Amino acid sequence: MEIINGLGRRKAAVARVYLRQGTGNVVINSKDYKDYFPVEHVQGKVLEPLTVVDVLSIYDIKVNVKGGGVKGQAEAVRLGIARALCKINEEFREPLKAAKLLSRDSRVVERKKYGQPKARKSFQFSKR
Repeated sequence: MEIINGLGRRKAAVARVYLRQGTGNVVINSKDYKDYFPVEHVQGKVLEPLTVVDVLSIYDIKVNVKGGGVKGQAEAVRLGIARALCKINEEFREPLKAAKLLSRDSRVVERKKYGQPKARKSFQFSKR
């Protein structure tokens, strides 16, 4: 089987995911996913698309991810895996869509405005 790729983005994180037939190894930036994401609930986010369609030990996954923080990277990887699974088998699309794994979360940090300490916070107003 050839290598199938998928792209995932979240906040400032970009993940390039490569899927191929294998034994279920997940490697992120040449580390095992449990070493790259040591927190358990983040590991669950990474494997969520595989558990939804029940193909946890069928595909080997190699991921290159950069930018953002831990949560943004994990959700970018999740979206990339879900998109790659849809390319492999079109029947996976319906359960992944029902679990809301195919929609990109487009929320990003609002930029800081001049004359203010943060994006929306303003300095204390003093009438006198």
